[in-house]
Amino acid sequence: MEQHYKLHRIKELADNDQDFILALASTFIEEVPGDAKVLEIAVNNENYLLAYQTAHKMKPTVDLFELGVLDDLIEVQDWGKFEQKDKDISEKLQIVLDAVDRTTKEIIQDFKL
Repeated sequence: MEQHYKLHRIKELADNDQDFILALASTFIEEVPGDAKVLEIAVNNENYLLAYQTAHKMKPTVDLFELGVLDDLIEVQDWGKFEQKDKDISEKLQIVLDAVDRTTKEIIQDFKL
């Protein structure tokens, strides 16, 4: 449990309310993998605005669950925000996508979702 993510900030926020923690974990599963797919498509299609918006939307959850890729996600966000056409962001994107995938699988297993 908690190999690719951390729950201590969530437990603190939830005052250790297990139902609330489960609700946050469920929300992660429902939202973040879909957002990651949108982010991947946006980057691959050089849709800078959508990449920026999606990365920005993902930041609080990635930070709260402490996936360890916040700085990489911010780089992807800034790539979109500043339309950095001369920058290859694919490596940073892949780091984020891999972290989301690992965390999603782990949360599903840990919470039996």
